[in-house]
Amino acid sequence: MTLHEFVTLYAREHARTRTQLHAFPAAQAQLKPHDRSSSALVLAWTFVVEEMLMLKALRNEPVLGVAVPTAPATWAEVLEAFDTIHPKVLAAAGATSAATLKPVVFPVGPGKLGDYSPLDFLWFMLSDQIHHRGQLTVYTRIAGGKVPSVYGPSADEPWT
Repeated sequence: MTLHEFVTLYAREHARTRTQLHAFPAAQAQLKPHDRSSSALVLAWTFVVEEMLMLKALRNEPVLGVAVPTAPATWAEVLEAFDTIHPKVLAAAGATSAATLKPVVFPVGPGKLGDYSPLDFLWFMLSDQIHHRGQLTVYTRIAGGKVPSVYGPSADEPWT
């Protein structure tokens, strides 16, 4: 996959994640389906943090060694941060080429760091977002929200 192909896929998946974030009932931001689960707010903040990591990788900055920013207090702030970081990631991707990107050092297992190729790291972050988006659909259903169509119809958005 080329960087250009990744950016095309990233933009499409970002839009789907944005739709899911906006479908979640903001008043339920502290919902935790289980004691070991993150709150919906913290789960949603994961998307922003992963976009921050993508941006660092695209700028050839280390992605480790800096504390992860704490989630903001409100759902609206998470949505604003998600919308703010996205154009920065797109701009950084457009201002570089895959040939100039450096390997990304990141955990590859428990207590073990390794090198990811830049495109593999970007794909890993996007795949993890897609995984967490699936979690957020479950949270949305539990919170009484309507689950939007993502890759096909949902019970709340049938295609018939």
